[in-house]
Amino acid sequence: MPELSQAQPEGTPTWIDLAIPDLDRAIDFYGTVFGWEFARGSAEVGYYTMCLLRGKPVAALMQNVEPDPVDYWWNLFFAVDDCEATANTAKSAGGEVLQDTMQVMEHGRMAVFKDPTGGHFALWEAGEHIGAEIVNEPNAMLRNDLVTAQPGRAREFYAEVFGFTLDGDSQLEGADFTFLRRPDGHEIGGILGDPSAQKSEWGVLFMVDDADATVARIREAGGSADDAFDMAYGRLANARDPFGARFSVGSGPASG
Repeated sequence: MPELSQAQPEGTPTWIDLAIPDLDRAIDFYGTVFGWEFARGSAEVGYYTMCLLRGKPVAALMQNVEPDPVDYWWNLFFAVDDCEATANTAKSAGGEVLQDTMQVMEHGRMAVFKDPTGGHFALWEAGEHIGAEIVNEPNAMLRNDLVTAQPGRAREFYAEVFGFTLDGDSQLEGADFTFLRRPDGHEIGGILGDPSAQKSEWGVLFMVDDADATVARIREAGGSADDAFDMAYGRLANARDPFGARFSVGSGPASG
């Protein structure tokens, strides 16, 4: 079900946010590309701005406070039942703590890590904020995959932290791709081994009605995007926003 009213099971990608240097520019860009509406926060919470679809939160934007970072990326949060307990497991498995467990007012609890391959991720224990309330439908988050030059170490780490089982994918012939599945068998994403990857990074794929039309909007709004291409699961395009943050868009196979 794409609309959610309660926290997702442990290990499920549940939330994404993006820190950028120009909040107004980001709002214009993502509003044009995905048709989102926005609820601006106050200075007290760093102008944390909710991105809304049908009035429900699907992501967030915030003003970057770090001086001249090298790059920008979408932060991925995994749902957890007990943030401190999962954080301890991540530490034991070789994760580097970037932000230890902290309370985020009444919204929930979070911690931020770097996995042993260098990929950033966060944990989210829901309070009043359960995460994205719409997923797996156009203009919302569809899936997340880690691209890394060290897929073996990444598989070991995430399996230990979240209890994922690991399955290959026969439809992606020649690719070093592993599905990650929760203990209940539900697929939550995957790990793609790419020896040429300059760094490990969790990607975000947004579902769209028409990948080619979305590519056109991305370019018109000041971002950049590769031409859409067909693959085993539909039609996909890789893109960057005006600040260089990477994301992908995907739709069903092209007709005709």
